Amino acid sequence: MSLLQVSNLHAHYDKSHVLKSVNLRVEAGEIVSLLGRNGSGRSTTLKALAGLVPPTTGSIRLGGRELAHEAPHRIARAGIGYVPEERLVFPDLSVEENLQIGMQPATRGAHVWDIEQMYAYFPRLRERRKTHAGNLSGGEQQMLTLCRSLLGHPSVLLVDEPTEGLAPKIVTHLVDVIEDINRRGVTVLLVEQKMTIALRVAHRCLIMGRGQIVFEGTPAQLRANAEVRRNWLEVGG
Repeated sequence: MSLLQVSNLHAHYDKSHVLKSVNLRVEAGEIVSLLGRNGSGRSTTLKALAGLVPPTTGSIRLGGRELAHEAPHRIARAGIGYVPEERLVFPDLSVEENLQIGMQPATRGAHVWDIEQMYAYFPRLRERRKTHAGNLSGGEQQMLTLCRSLLGHPSVLLVDEPTEGLAPKIVTHLVDVIEDINRRGVTVLLVEQKMTIALRVAHRCLIMGRGQIVFEGTPAQLRANAEVRRNWLEVGG
């Protein structure tokens, strides 16, 4: 059984049918990159898995437990962490208070994360630990959001466009951290617009188009399939 199994998932925004029978699986220990053009349904898929967009129909199972209609806080406690593209921090709380809010007990056998490890990953957060999160730069807020989610001890981490708008040096470090998190036992489902990054870190790639998964394969298989890239990823001139 896959760690995360999504079957026949449908979701709407008002009258707009955004997700149309999404089927995907993520195995324990994988990094899976979810690719696609803007508007294909990638971010909505992550929000549906996190309980922020209620699915109309379908199944979301984590370790065999059905989560499709659970509240977001119950989904988080079950083991699905979510790092939103919007970098949602508590702006009037300090960096350290934001991290403390995210802390949950570790499950038996899981790697135990603590605030000191977060500061080791991102020394800049240690330097600014007493600063209100609303006064951080975009890159610092991205670091903080990732760390706060990780302190919840997820078995699967959903990461939406983590490198968007960041300087190249910060992007490189952030990607290194995601890879290290994965080596320590956290499974990752990553939405990433930059193909070089998405293919570098992924064990498998999924492509979304028109609210469905239209391709599944390894990075090598995707690189070799020019037709799939042309039809579902590349933007015509």
